[in-house]
Amino acid sequence: MFEMKPEYYIGIKMIDEQHKQLFKYADEAYELLNDEFTPDKYDRVDILLEKLYDYTVKHLADEEAYMESIHYNKLFTQKVQHQAFIEKLDEFMESHNKEEENQDEQIMKILTYLTEWLVNHILYVDGQIPQE
Repeated sequence: MFEMKPEYYIGIKMIDEQHKQLFKYADEAYELLNDEFTPDKYDRVDILLEKLYDYTVKHLADEEAYMESIHYNKLFTQKVQHQAFIEKLDEFMESHNKEEENQDEQIMKILTYLTEWLVNHILYVDGQIPQE
């Protein structure tokens, strides 16, 4: 369902590959949301959030290192947006740890935020990063 579409490629192989993995996490969330055979999804949501958080931190650090290496003039703006994204993931993790009810609602919020942020950030922000 969620995949890296041709228009999301920015032409920087490392970043494109990492974006693909983030879309895979979105797809994993979608599959979990639609899994009718798992009534208690708490542990799986927990694992998904941990994987997403860890991978996102690594991806954003790699992306920022690349931008530093090419002396990208919009690096500060990127860092601010990246930090806001990490903070939102922190919020999702805190919210998840506080309640075991409404797991599908939590998954939907995570999925919606992740996909909207990814698409908009790739198309309108990362797409401006010059290729080396």
